[in-house]
Amino acid sequence: MPLSQRVLFGSLEHILPIAIAVIVTIVLIRFALNQNTINQNKIFKYLGVFVSGFIAVFHLYQICFGYYDVTSDLPLFLCSFMALFIFIFTTSRKYWLFEILLFWIILGTSQGVITPDIEVGFPSFDYFRYWIVHLGLLTIICYAIVVLKMKPKLKSVFKSFLVLQLYMVVLMVINYFLEANYSYLNKKPISGSVLDYLGDWPYYIIKVQLILVPAFMLIYFPFYIVSRKKN
Repeated sequence: MPLSQRVLFGSLEHILPIAIAVIVTIVLIRFALNQNTINQNKIFKYLGVFVSGFIAVFHLYQICFGYYDVTSDLPLFLCSFMALFIFIFTTSRKYWLFEILLFWIILGTSQGVITPDIEVGFPSFDYFRYWIVHLGLLTIICYAIVVLKMKPKLKSVFKSFLVLQLYMVVLMVINYFLEANYSYLNKKPISGSVLDYLGDWPYYIIKVQLILVPAFMLIYFPFYIVSRKKN
């Protein structure tokens, strides 16, 4: 796919959906804060069902009417995987899921928002799929923090890190047998990303592993400060 057809950093196709998502998230959270607990939980549930449902429909559409390549199109990139199953979290509101997803979403999904990797821009189906997945996940985690008052603990940092390692090991096996590149474990994305500053393969993978726990700790730090002040 020629680079000229991709969504470029800083373009209207990049900035506009982010701005819309910020406004929608603020309005939704303000509305939810004025609702009772039952309605708050319903809104949270429907957010997850919408995101998971959209990505499920996207993949079914691609399988039935488009060219579906198992080496690149399976929902195995971290954000797509989370989006496909995020309804489990929003429906159950299990704290252990929040502990894992908080760090994955804030660190991984934010990277996807800042440096989008979209082959064909507006109004392609994949364009909408990309933004609903990434911005939808961020909206869900913000809702969990602000409306449902979910907060991580220090052990959440290490729990999230360890589960991520397990996920990546499974992906490495899948990549090997499919000759794929899910989660960019074999090569960096065509579009620019922070991985460009971390060297070539496999050095960028090693460096990412080294910075994950410190990065997760930075995400945890504001929660720690707020907790200290309250106590």
